[in-house]
Amino acid sequence: MGALDGVKVLDLSVMISGPLSAMILADQGADVIKVESPGLGDIMRFLGTNKGGMTGIFNNNNRGKRSLVVDLKKDEGRDLLLDLVADADVFIQNFRPGAMERLGLGYDDLAAANPDLIYVSISGYGPDGPLSHRRVYDNVIQAASGLASVQTDPTTGVPSMYRTLICDKVTSLNAAQAISAALFARASGRCRGQHIVIAMLDAAMAFLWPDSGMDAALLDDDVNRTPTLAANYTPTQMADGYVSTGAVSDSEFAGLCAALGHPEMAEDPRFADALSRTQNAGAMITLIREYAAATTVDDFLQGAEEHDVPASAIHTIDELADLPQVTHNEVFIEREHPLAGNIREVRPPARFSATPSAAGAPAPGFGQHSDEIATELGRDAAALRAAGVIF
Repeated sequence: MGALDGVKVLDLSVMISGPLSAMILADQGADVIKVESPGLGDIMRFLGTNKGGMTGIFNNNNRGKRSLVVDLKKDEGRDLLLDLVADADVFIQNFRPGAMERLGLGYDDLAAANPDLIYVSISGYGPDGPLSHRRVYDNVIQAASGLASVQTDPTTGVPSMYRTLICDKVTSLNAAQAISAALFARASGRCRGQHIVIAMLDAAMAFLWPDSGMDAALLDDDVNRTPTLAANYTPTQMADGYVSTGAVSDSEFAGLCAALGHPEMAEDPRFADALSRTQNAGAMITLIREYAAATTVDDFLQGAEEHDVPASAIHTIDELADLPQVTHNEVFIEREHPLAGNIREVRPPARFSATPSAAGAPAPGFGQHSDEIATELGRDAAALRAAGVIF
């Protein structure tokens, strides 16, 4: 059994910030019911690469769930959901502030029906404040949170976006952790249910701050300021490709010089220690670029291993499945999806020794479990379907 076996989760969220957090819970053993509205449902069902009515991005964020399609604008649909809420542990929604309250499904409404419910509200800017009403997507929060600014090209001054939905995913990780903490607090008798409010803006800034805020954290005028650790992150261009490498300690720097075929560089007084290297960073970078341009990727990586230098080739997504360490770690699973055919997924990254997690069943089709769930509640599924309550 997974760590969350016996936990019942109602996932009314769409896109990624909510659905991914619910999928993490499903991988850890929770029974997750994805509740969608008639019509489009979760728009991720229609975006991107697809086969048989199933997209890769929907499967990647919704495996292990059961699908219920219900019209919550009808009294019978709302009653059906309230029946589910009665013994649910967690309720997740990520609609704009006020939307669930207008349906009579806000925190106060559901807490009255189930005081033990952990209700999670995810939004872009939070439930109130000057921007709370604004619609957002991941790229908008990248800009608003400062994440795009730390991607600014130092030579051109042009900011850049992360080409991955980093704010959505960081928010989902925060939500999953907060839910686990709330479940523990409830189980230990510290409280019953509670309302967890997560703004994507807050989650993104909390993700940014530990390192990118290292200079901005100290406010006095006499602070000795230095660039952030990642300020100079850039791929190193070799003779036939690119690598990423780093050398912080003196021994790592000496190893880097040796791997580039110029061990004598480490003896240069300008680069003898970390302070000297910082003061002479321009000259050091110029030499490293010159030596790297005359060294192949394979030769450098071989030298980096020999001299214990942190380094890696820059791998494409298409290369990942065949990498020896990825294969050894059994990161990927491949299986047959009933709609999409052969699919490749990543397993849950955390390995539990006593309560193992596992990839749940492939993501469900639209309304695949509506009849099943209605029947479990003692309802006449055929009558509900005929009345246009479930689909």
